[in-house]
Amino acid sequence: MHALDVTIPRGRITAVTGVSGSGKSTLVLDSLIPALRATEQARLPSHVTSIEGAGIEKASVVDATPIGVNVRSTVATYSGILDELRRAYAKLDSAKAAGLSARDFSYNTGSLRCPRCEGTGEITLDVQFLPDVDIACPDCEGRRYGPDAEAHRRPGADGEIALPDLMAMTVAEAAGHVADLRKVTTRLQALQEVGLGYLTLGEATPALSGGEAQRLRLVSELDRTQTGTLFVFDEPTIGLHPLDVRVLIGVLQRLVDQGGTVVVIEHDLDAIANSDHVIDMGPGGGVDGGRIVVAGTPNQVADEKDSVTGRYLAKEASP
Repeated sequence: MHALDVTIPRGRITAVTGVSGSGKSTLVLDSLIPALRATEQARLPSHVTSIEGAGIEKASVVDATPIGVNVRSTVATYSGILDELRRAYAKLDSAKAAGLSARDFSYNTGSLRCPRCEGTGEITLDVQFLPDVDIACPDCEGRRYGPDAEAHRRPGADGEIALPDLMAMTVAEAAGHVADLRKVTTRLQALQEVGLGYLTLGEATPALSGGEAQRLRLVSELDRTQTGTLFVFDEPTIGLHPLDVRVLIGVLQRLVDQGGTVVVIEHDLDAIANSDHVIDMGPGGGVDGGRIVVAGTPNQVADEKDSVTGRYLAKEASP
């Protein structure tokens, strides 16, 4: 890495680009983020001489690491939807008559969870001479709840529905059954806005792809003001269909519209072309990298002949 003087516009989407090994991660993850998080106890990284945060109060790295470490973490629990649903089901006359509270509707600790799998939806088979095998619980068929949960049903779009049935639905399907629950509806809408409408509410979060995990982490950020917040994404478009990339671009723009600043380490040309500012590293990788080849709008980068990214942007833009 060479001596760099970098300016990142606040309230905009900045794409940090370049070939593999050009210094993108070093600039953003190893320099920018630690410097912004530096305090009296945690000093600036030794290779960073100074930084002007310009109103950045919080630096959030939205990465692709798995969410949760076991199957008890689901889309519904991580997003906060299950908490609201448990409270709603506990208000039913049938639940009150049975002396049930919101806690009883938890598949982790509640009295209505499946007694065989204890709410995990799975059991482990001890196969002699082979690694253990996890299979769907034969009693609840992976639904996590015991049969008593079926007795408590709320009005839905097509008749009354029990909580295990709702948890088995996709986000898009469930939206039609909870129109009377404002907080749940808002969170389901957010999940659909980030392109996760196909996931079931009971989907275990450790099984999500890196891109899905990134977008799920964003859901709680979409309904709040983001002034003073920097969001950093490390190649969020990996593995996404072009239509999903478009969805992601819209989500990033929404964060900016709410006052946030977004930095993406990116290779996808569509995502780069839709950024407000581009910092292109290079010109090559390894010892040939670590410099800023060009910084500016996507059009300015496309006009830079020494930029590999610029050549591809120009080619993509040409008729």
